[in-house]
Amino acid sequence: MACTTGPVTSTLNNEEIHRYSRHLIMPEVGIEGQQKLKAAKVLCVGAGGLGAPLAMYLAAAGVGTLGLLDFDVVDVTNLQRQIIHGTKDIGKKKIDSAFETLTDINPHVNLIRHEVALTSENALDIIKDYDIVVDGTDNFPTRYLVNDACVLLGKPNVYGSIFRFEGQVTVLCTEEGPCYRCLYPEPPPPGLVPSCAEGGVLGILPGTVGLLQATETVKLILGIGKPLIGRLMIYNALDMDFRFFKVRRDPAWAPGTPHPTIKKLIDYQEFCGVPHASEAPAPVAAPVPEITVKELKAKLDRKENFVLVDVREVHEHQICNLPEAKLIPLGTLPQRLSELNPADEIVVHCRSGVRSGKACGVLKEAGFKNVWNVKGGILAWSDEVDPSVPKY
Repeated sequence: MACTTGPVTSTLNNEEIHRYSRHLIMPEVGIEGQQKLKAAKVLCVGAGGLGAPLAMYLAAAGVGTLGLLDFDVVDVTNLQRQIIHGTKDIGKKKIDSAFETLTDINPHVNLIRHEVALTSENALDIIKDYDIVVDGTDNFPTRYLVNDACVLLGKPNVYGSIFRFEGQVTVLCTEEGPCYRCLYPEPPPPGLVPSCAEGGVLGILPGTVGLLQATETVKLILGIGKPLIGRLMIYNALDMDFRFFKVRRDPAWAPGTPHPTIKKLIDYQEFCGVPHASEAPAPVAAPVPEITVKELKAKLDRKENFVLVDVREVHEHQICNLPEAKLIPLGTLPQRLSELNPADEIVVHCRSGVRSGKACGVLKEAGFKNVWNVKGGILAWSDEVDPSVPKY
C-alpha cells in the first residue's frame, strides 16, 4: 500500500527560497542544486535506527519526494535511538509516526508511504519509481533483496549498517561501482551475526551512520564531491576512528555481462538460510524439553533439588537476575562444565530462551541427561511471574 501527499514541481517558491537560503548561498548548491534536490525521488527502506535520522535530514534538506517503507510499530525499546518517534508514538505504526515528524520538519516534501514488507514480488515495482534507494534495514535477506533490485533497475543503493559501537557506510550499485554481493558474496550462517536486539547498539551510533548515508545521498543528487563508490567506510565510535577500504567491482554481478549472476529476484529467506514465518521449524533429532516460567516458579517455591543456570552475559545479569541462578555465560559454558554435576537436574534460562536452548544442547552433548530450557527466558518471567523484574 502506498499513499502520497501530492505532486511536486522543481520550481522553488518564495517560502522555499527563504527556507533553503543557507543552501542557496553555497556555490556548490545554489538555486540549481536545490531544484535538483526538490526534483529527486529517494526511497528509505526502514523507518528505524538508520531510517530515522536519514529521513529527517533528507526531508530538511528539501528532497522533493521521499518514500518511506516500513510495516513495524513503535516499541519503547526503539526510543533509545529511533529519534523520529517519541513516547507518545508507542504502539503506533512507525510509518505513521515518521510521516507526522517529517511533515512537521518540512511540509514541502512529498511523502509516499509504503506500509508493506519488501519482497521479491513487490521490490521492483516499488523501487522503479525512485532515483536512489537508501538501505536502512537490519537483516541480511532484505539487504540482498534491495541490492539485487537496485542492480536490475540501475538504481544507486546507499548502504549502512550498525552493531554495538561500529557502523559501515558505502554507495553501491552505481554504473561504475560495486554492489553488496561484491562486498559480501555469501550471507553469513544463520544466527552467527546477532541482531541489535540480541547484541545491543549504542543509541547515538545510528544517528552518525544515518547522517553519513543522508550526506552521500545528497552528494549523489547534486553531483558534487567524492561519494563512497568503491570505498567502504567503517566507523568505530569507541575510538572515534574512520577507516576506508577499497571494494572492487565484480562485473559478473551486473546485467549486460555475458553470464550475469543477478538475473532475477530470488527467495532471499532461503538464500540466507532463514526459515519463513509460515514454515514450521525444522525437526530436531533430540529436542530439549522445556518448562514454563510458572513451572519454574513452582519448583523454586517447593524448594526442589535442581540447579538453575543463567547463560546470559555479566552485563545482562546486572540489569536483572534470578537470585537462585548460577551465572555461566554461554560462551564460557564448554570450559566450565566441571562446575556442574551431570547427575543433577539442570534448568537453564537466558533473556528469551534462544541462548539457553543452545546451552542445553551443549550440556546434552557433554552427557548431561536431565536438562530443561526455560521457555521465554527472563522476559517471560517478567511478563508472567514478577512484573518488577525489568525487561530489556
